[in-house]
Amino acid sequence: MKNKILFVICLLFGLMFINAGLNKIFNYMPVPKDLPESLMKVMGAFMTITWLMPLIAVAEIVGGILFIIPKTRALGAVIIFPVMIGIVLTHLTVAPSGLPMALILLVIEIWVIIENRHKYLPMVS
Repeated sequence: MKNKILFVICLLFGLMFINAGLNKIFNYMPVPKDLPESLMKVMGAFMTITWLMPLIAVAEIVGGILFIIPKTRALGAVIIFPVMIGIVLTHLTVAPSGLPMALILLVIEIWVIIENRHKYLPMVS
């Protein structure tokens, strides 16, 4: 039962990141009208670095796909972790309205990392 719950949570998590990455490339979701001005300035600054958003998009898509597949979930968690830290820091500093969702995603990320810690231990021993 625990494995099924973990798979469903990882599937939803991965699909959210795949969707976010694809949206960075194809811009198919409208930007909400009520975003804080400070967040719009930050996003504008990110857009001036032309290679940054495509890099984040690729990391989100690849990480999301790997996160869904149980055998590659540990690698997907490592790829998505820096993106997840950026998301949490952005919501902490600029857009606190999205912080609860960001923290839920961070908890899922940490849970998966802890569940797969045996795969990471050979790198540090």
